[in-house]
Amino acid sequence: MSSFDSGFESVSPALSLTAWTNRILIVGFGSIGQGVLPLVFRHIDIDGSKITILTPNDREKEARAAQAEYGVNVVIERLCEDTYKKILEPLLSDGDFMINVSVDVCSWDMMRWCHERNVLYIDTVAEPWPGGYDDPKRPVWERTNYTQREHVLALKKEFPSGPTAISCHGANPGLVSHFVKQALVNIAQDTGVTVKIPQNREGWAKLAQTLGIRSIHISERDTQVAKRRKAPGEFVNTWSVEGFVGEGRQPAELGWGTHEKALPADGNKHKTGCGASIYLNRMGAATKVRSWAPLAGPFHGFLITHNESISIADYLTVRKGDEVKYRPTVHYAYHPCDDAVLSLHELAATEFMGDYKQRLIVDEIVDGVDELGVLLMGHEKTAYWYGSQLDVNAARDKVPHNNATSLQVTAAIIASVVWAMKNPRCGIVESEDLPFQEILEIANPYVQPVVGEYTDWTPLQGRKILFAEPHLDESDPFQFANFRVY
Repeated sequence: MSSFDSGFESVSPALSLTAWTNRILIVGFGSIGQGVLPLVFRHIDIDGSKITILTPNDREKEARAAQAEYGVNVVIERLCEDTYKKILEPLLSDGDFMINVSVDVCSWDMMRWCHERNVLYIDTVAEPWPGGYDDPKRPVWERTNYTQREHVLALKKEFPSGPTAISCHGANPGLVSHFVKQALVNIAQDTGVTVKIPQNREGWAKLAQTLGIRSIHISERDTQVAKRRKAPGEFVNTWSVEGFVGEGRQPAELGWGTHEKALPADGNKHKTGCGASIYLNRMGAATKVRSWAPLAGPFHGFLITHNESISIADYLTVRKGDEVKYRPTVHYAYHPCDDAVLSLHELAATEFMGDYKQRLIVDEIVDGVDELGVLLMGHEKTAYWYGSQLDVNAARDKVPHNNATSLQVTAAIIASVVWAMKNPRCGIVESEDLPFQEILEIANPYVQPVVGEYTDWTPLQGRKILFAEPHLDESDPFQFANFRVY
């Protein structure tokens, strides 16, 4: 364990209420919409009549149940590119707040609409309209999260100030960016590096460089299990099935570090934008990598594309003029619940385009932990994992209508919503722009135990080379080629 105690784990989530007299619109009412609603009432002083749930009819049953329990309003509509303005107009106006936890709703169109009406905004992913992720007529680079993020960054340049709009702040992306900062501080203190808490992007990047961080994994192993196991033709998951399948169909992406010696054979660089990441000519759901977490130990995860793989790598880049002097490799390594893995294997037989029945498991989960953290490698102590080991039963005890996966997301959402309400004129911001200690002060009590653990694990450790692996680089364990499972 780390010798540095952040002090956040002992903070009670029963914090003072933030007063809010305007309206709140929750767009989407899947597992995250359902899970964040009780947290809204726990942290915000607001009457239920000021909150509206906007959802397509596939979640009407859940929305009506929330209406009966909390006294909120419900509108059953699906936002589409040609109808969203008409639908939103009577629901939000000057000073209100949109919490966008939907799928297939374009994030930057929502941001623009909110900006023009002085409406505060948050989402958990940079989402395009339907087809933006998996339309085969679109070039591969256009279907990447890198491209989606560039749309948001362009909007940020267009609107340098105005109502606060938080892009991509759930668990990951979102909470993990604050875990990275806390982990950097912990490693510095535990290795005798004298450092003050950095106050800007350049300071954090210099700290990562000074510590010798070469690779960062968003390392997640979900062991939650339902009493009724997956049936043939069914896709089971602990959070949005649509969201997971959508991102799994996208190209695998990773922030690309300056220590990497060679681009993967199926790797591609982007021709425009910040240049912080690469993409593979391969779906994330069909790409595996080696990683490690304290409870799981070594595991194989899917290299699913996520915004934080790009934004963290970009944030921790050290430049001298136009030259990139330092950047770590950053990517997601995700082992979902076992039934979701079986679902992926079954869907793979249809090249990830087949039909399936969806089953979101929340209340029917009987056991398990979602171990979600960040694994920072290459420093003096080899590797350090920092994050949440939230048990499903503990999650339920803390907040109703949540499992371990959803609470890690909803806790981060409510923390940033509270911050935005207190800081309503910050323009468009990403997770890395937010004050990490303020976010963790609210979120960590919900996702505890939050732990830090050092390990001497590398992707080469304990590896018997039974067959020729010409891609391996035994002189440098933290080359991406060593992490990838071929």
